[in-house]
Amino acid sequence: MEVTLRAETGREPGSRSSRRLRRTGMVPAIIYGRDVAPIAVAVDAHDLYVALHTGAGANALINLETEGADAQLTMAREVQRHPVRGEITHVDFVKISLTEKTQVEVTIEIIGESVGVKEGGIVETIRNSIHVEALPTGIPQSIIVDISELAVGDTLRIGDLPAIDGVEYLGDDDDPVVTVVTPAAAEAEAAEAEEGVEEGVEGEGAEAEDSEEAEASADE
Repeated sequence: MEVTLRAETGREPGSRSSRRLRRTGMVPAIIYGRDVAPIAVAVDAHDLYVALHTGAGANALINLETEGADAQLTMAREVQRHPVRGEITHVDFVKISLTEKTQVEVTIEIIGESVGVKEGGIVETIRNSIHVEALPTGIPQSIIVDISELAVGDTLRIGDLPAIDGVEYLGDDDDPVVTVVTPAAAEAEAAEAEEGVEEGVEGEGAEAEDSEEAEASADE
C-alpha cells in the first residue's frame, strides 16, 4: 500500500530550528538514498502519524512530494521519539525501488492455543518481530505463527516460521521465537528479570528527568 506525504524543503539544520518546527506541528526529517544527495525536509506530524498507521505500519511505502521535484518513493527508517511523551521527533526516509529487495522488520503474530498450556505450561514469547528481505510490494504485514501444536518443552524457531514466497528471514534458523515452559521455569526467569529491572529503574528515571530538564532549558 502506498501513501502520499507532503514534505517541505529548505529547513534550517540544528536542534534549535528543529524545536521550533515541532512547536508548529512539523517533524524534521531527511531523505536519502544511493542515487540522491541527502535532503533536509519537514513533514506534518499528523500526516506522518496517519502514514505510519496504515495496515503496513512502519513499513508503509511513502510517496514524498517536494516542491519543484518528482515524488520519491520512500520508507521510514530511524524513527526517533521523545523519551517521555513518545511523539515522533525526527525521521529518516530512505529512497527505494520497487524492483530491488529491501530489509525491514516485521511483527510476528502468534495465534492458536498451545496444547502445552492445556497441560499446565506457559507460553513464553522470545521475540515479537523479525528482520526479513523482500521486494517492497512483497513485505508481509505480519508473520502469522500458529502455536497450537506446541507442547511443554517445545520451542518454535526462526527455521520453523512459515515460508512466504519472495520473503527471506534474516537470522539464525536455530534462534528461538516462542517456547512453552513449565510454571516453575517461567517464575524463575521472571524473578531474574524483575531483579534486573529494579537495579536499573532508578538510573533510567533519572536519565528521563534530566532529558526533560535539558529540553526545557534549551527551549527557553
